[in-house]
Amino acid sequence: MTHAIGLIDYGMGNLHSVQRAFERLGATVLAVADQAAMERCEALVLPGVGSFDPAMERLQGSGLVGPLQQWCASGRPLLGICLGLQLLFEASDEGQAPGLGLLRGRVTALPVSPGHSIPHMGWAPLLAVQPSPLWPAAAPGGEPPPAADAWMYFVHSYAAVPSDPGCVTAEVAFAGTTLTAAVWQGAIAACQFHPEKSGLAGQRMLQRWLAWVASRP
Repeated sequence: MTHAIGLIDYGMGNLHSVQRAFERLGATVLAVADQAAMERCEALVLPGVGSFDPAMERLQGSGLVGPLQQWCASGRPLLGICLGLQLLFEASDEGQAPGLGLLRGRVTALPVSPGHSIPHMGWAPLLAVQPSPLWPAAAPGGEPPPAADAWMYFVHSYAAVPSDPGCVTAEVAFAGTTLTAAVWQGAIAACQFHPEKSGLAGQRMLQRWLAWVASRP
C-alpha cells in the first residue's frame, strides 16, 4: 500500500494550498474523490472553505459520507481544517443539514460584540488547553508550547461547541470569550484555523501531525 496522505476532494476545499503545505514537509499527497482512493492512504485530510450545508451536500453527492464515518470508526487518522472541523460535528447553526457526527456537539455562530468584526479574520494566538499530538506538553528540540509562539490565521463566522470539552486541545480569544481552535479525540484531529496559511507555526503543527501518523503501528 502507498503510504500517502489523502486529501478529500469534494469541491469546497483550498486543495492546492493544503497539498503544497504537506508536500513541503515531504509527504506524498493523493487526491481522494471516492472510497477506492481512500484505501491507498495512511491518513486523510478534510479541508473546507464555504458554508456547512453546501459542503455536506457535496460530500453526500460524492458518496464519501459513509466511507468517512467508517474510516473514523475503525480508528484511522483524519485531520479536519477550517470548515472541515465544523463538518465533523452533528449540526451547525449555519444550516439544516446534519453533519458527519464524528464528534458530538454543534457549531454555533460567533457572538456579536461591538468592536469585533464577523467573520473573525486574521492572525490570533492560540491558547493551549491540554496536550495532544498537535500540542505536546514537551515538544522535541525544545520547541515552545503553542501558547508561547503559535499565531495562526483564522477566517470563520462559526465555531464548534463540543459536547465533551475534553476534546478541545487549543482555543482562541474572541469578543471576551474563548472559541474552539483545535480538537483531538481518538484518531480525529481538527483545527479551525488554516495551518497552510499560518507560516512556521502552522508548518510545525502539520509536521507534528505527520510524525504522529508515521509513529502509529
